[in-house]
Amino acid sequence: MRAGVSVSILALLFFAACRRDMMNQPKTKTFSQSDFFKNGTNARPLPPNTVARGDVRQDEAFYTGLTNAVYVTELPIKLTPELLARGRERYDAFCAECHGRVGDGEGMVVRRGFPLPPSYHLDRLRYAPVGHFFDVITNGYGAMASYAVQVEPQDRWAIAAYIRALQLSQNAKPTDLPADVRDKLEIAPK
Repeated sequence: MRAGVSVSILALLFFAACRRDMMNQPKTKTFSQSDFFKNGTNARPLPPNTVARGDVRQDEAFYTGLTNAVYVTELPIKLTPELLARGRERYDAFCAECHGRVGDGEGMVVRRGFPLPPSYHLDRLRYAPVGHFFDVITNGYGAMASYAVQVEPQDRWAIAAYIRALQLSQNAKPTDLPADVRDKLEIAPK
């Protein structure tokens, strides 16, 4: 009998300990109001000197194509033959099917009925800052989707540099050449 009383008391104590306080504890939603903090919100700013998880992206121009919300006009990386070669490779892989091999907007996808993208050789795009091309690759524009997931920032700049090279190659005039090179140029009859 004594063992039965002990079991009963033990069971009573066990069930008394199972309260719903864990489920009913006070909590706040991120953007709700709060009487606890001076500014009245539950959302807290990041503590000073915290480091972002993953890449620390301090170079605004490199990662956004912008400086103070204005497109950059110069590449934030060094222009080299290797960068242009990489830009051509990435352009051919991701851009040429719509924009065409020479940037005229007449790629294979367009020939199959997709809307014609603008030619890179329009004055509007020839004089656009290089940061514009980086931003369009990153965020998309019009019918073009974002390629931020497929193309790394370094390669986006390589593509932007290659687009500039395409623009120069398709719009060059003999007067753009230095005099010594121009003298060696054979002019084709019209």
